[in-house]
Amino acid sequence: MISLVTGGNRGIGREVCRQLAELGHTVLVTARSEEAATRAATEIGPNAHPMRLDVTSEDDITRAATTIADRYGHLDALVNNAAITYDTWQRASTADLDVVRTAAETNLYGPWRLTQVLLPLLRRGEHPRVVNVSSEAGSLASMGSGTPAYGTTKVALNALTRMLAAELRADGILVNAICPGWVATDMGGPGGRPVAEGAASVVWAVTLADDGPTGGFFRDGRPVPW
Repeated sequence: MISLVTGGNRGIGREVCRQLAELGHTVLVTARSEEAATRAATEIGPNAHPMRLDVTSEDDITRAATTIADRYGHLDALVNNAAITYDTWQRASTADLDVVRTAAETNLYGPWRLTQVLLPLLRRGEHPRVVNVSSEAGSLASMGSGTPAYGTTKVALNALTRMLAAELRADGILVNAICPGWVATDMGGPGGRPVAEGAASVVWAVTLADDGPTGGFFRDGRPVPW
C-alpha cells in the first residue's frame, strides 16, 4: 500500500504516518520543506519516505504526481491532512477576509487540487481511499460563532468530500471526512486527547474494507452530524 499524507511532519499527520508505516504501508511523508519531511521520515522508520509538498503550490503537486508515477506507478491512499489558521481570535462579523482566503488555499483548494492531480494514480490502486481530515468545527449542526476561517473552510472540505464520494463511488474509491477530535497538538493546544487517538480515526478510514462507507463524516469510526 502506497499512502501519501500531507502535513506529515508533525501533529496528527506525523502520527498517521507512523501508524500506517507500522501497518506495513509505504508512507510518503510530506511537508512544506524537504528538511522537515526528511527529519520526520527518518524518525518514523524505513517504511517512511520524505517528499516536499506545499499543497498551495501547483508545481509541488505536479512534481509529487510525477515522482509517485515514476517510483510506484500508483497510489492507494491520499490523506489530506494539512491545514492552517485555527482563528480563535476572529468572529464572522469582523473577520479579516484575507485571512479566510489564505486559509482556503491550504484547507480547501489544496486538497481539491491535489486530489484532482493524483486521481489517475488512485484509480490504479487496488483499494483506493481519499481521507479528508476535517473537524467538528466544520459541522453545521454544532457550529457557533468562532474560528470563521477554519470553520468555513472545513465546511467546504466536507462538501467536497460528499461530491467526490458520489462521483468516484463507481471507481471503487472511498472518500470520507474524519474529525480526529480535539487533539493536543500545536494547533489544538494543550488539554486535548492523545495524538495517537485522533490519528487512529484517520487510519481507520484509510484501511476501510472495499465495502466500507463512503461520503461520510466520522470520528472514532462513528458518524458525526454534518
